[in-house]
Amino acid sequence: MTDHHPTFAGTPPFPKAAESALADRQLRENLGRATATIRTKREGAVAERDDWEALRVAGAAIKDDVLARLPELLEELERNVTKAGGIVHWARDAADANAMIAAIVHEHGATEVVKVKSMVTQEIELNAALARDGIAAWETDLAELIVQLGGDLPSHILVPAIHRNRHEIGEIFRSRMAAVGRPAPRGLSDEPAALAEAARLHLRAKFLRARVAVSGANFAVAETGTVMVLESEGNGRMCVTLPEVLITVMGIEKLVPTWRDLEVFLQLLPRSSTAERMNPYTSMWTGVTPGDGPREFHLVLLDNGRTDTLADSVGRQALRCIKCSACLNVCPVYVRTGGRAYGSPYPGPIGAILTPQLRGISQHPVDAQTASLPFASSLCGACYDVCPVRIDIPEILVHLRTQVVRQGGWRARVVSQESAMMGAMATAFAGPRRLGIAERAAALVSRPFSRDGRIGRLPLPGLLGGWFGSRDLRAPAAMSFRRWWSRRTRESRGP
Repeated sequence: MTDHHPTFAGTPPFPKAAESALADRQLRENLGRATATIRTKREGAVAERDDWEALRVAGAAIKDDVLARLPELLEELERNVTKAGGIVHWARDAADANAMIAAIVHEHGATEVVKVKSMVTQEIELNAALARDGIAAWETDLAELIVQLGGDLPSHILVPAIHRNRHEIGEIFRSRMAAVGRPAPRGLSDEPAALAEAARLHLRAKFLRARVAVSGANFAVAETGTVMVLESEGNGRMCVTLPEVLITVMGIEKLVPTWRDLEVFLQLLPRSSTAERMNPYTSMWTGVTPGDGPREFHLVLLDNGRTDTLADSVGRQALRCIKCSACLNVCPVYVRTGGRAYGSPYPGPIGAILTPQLRGISQHPVDAQTASLPFASSLCGACYDVCPVRIDIPEILVHLRTQVVRQGGWRARVVSQESAMMGAMATAFAGPRRLGIAERAAALVSRPFSRDGRIGRLPLPGLLGGWFGSRDLRAPAAMSFRRWWSRRTRESRGP
């Protein structure tokens, strides 16, 4: 294992990062195979429910209600967690949260923690922050363990190591496990069952000695103070029950008002993420119970840009997200580039709208990498179709693109070419005479490149050349309808 904790800091703007990813053939094969499998399974799981659309509408309505009443619901959650023996902390940003967590760990004399898979702790770069304070953080989710042992970065919300195949994983286990704990079994093969057993043996020793655990939260119920984690491997259950101290880091949007609201999300989330009717492990806890589970529970409520996002009437939809990753698996851009090109723990379509808002896209000057993310989409709309809480991602992408252009913070080549083409089209459509001239010019210029009524590859640079390099376009007619109609009208009048 590497002696540093890699982060997404320094990731170039999306077009440059994507260009590098597209050149990695093995990466594209791994992504294509894995996302196709997940898509197919999810479609089958969703098709079983005749009321799926009604569930989506209900999920969106509940989350919008949470966002409309967020301050009062958070205070209700705090009261009920405290009443049950928990301790609530409020963190303005990543630095606040990381400092609070490190202080709790040091207070209990621990030098390491075990972690449940958590997007929000990746968002605040907790592992790197704890390492600077002399605390080792061990990932216990299988895919997160693969990423950590490989000194790598995650590339998917649900399956962080989706960019790795089993042969690469076997090599990581054989070469890296011994340096940080129990070594891989001698003669470890690349069979999935053997790799899972090696991970189980490696992690068991960490579970049994850990005094402090860190988790995220899928949901928290305001009316009871209950926190919930859904997972498929059982590692989360070990983390939230065995250690003496449990620290949960939760984005403030993860609330539901009542226990009954969970009924909707416990149907939406498993089918949308793992294509299961019900996830194998649902862990719920309310404060501290003497003689059962951790003796001390801390809940860190994290803002980190969420209240700023809430203030945007269009962009706040992103806070409905339940991190199912369905949008990633259908996105033609993500499937070809993978998650690391997005420069954030939140990749794919949801990352393209959530990351810029959390980081502050309205700041001046706009960070080039952050500002490039709303353009990492074809606007095909597949993400909206599969979203279990009906986030209109294409609408938000266009909304954020407008903000970027107005800020003038990103002048990548692809945007300036697009702007030039849009300007030329605006000029052509400004009047009938101009449009007629443009139609005749298009027919004349395209004629040498037309074959069987279609235009194929064109020897053009930049955006236009790339577009025609992978698409055919019906060739413009030699005579436009407007010219034909004008000629027909003149002929019908006679001499």
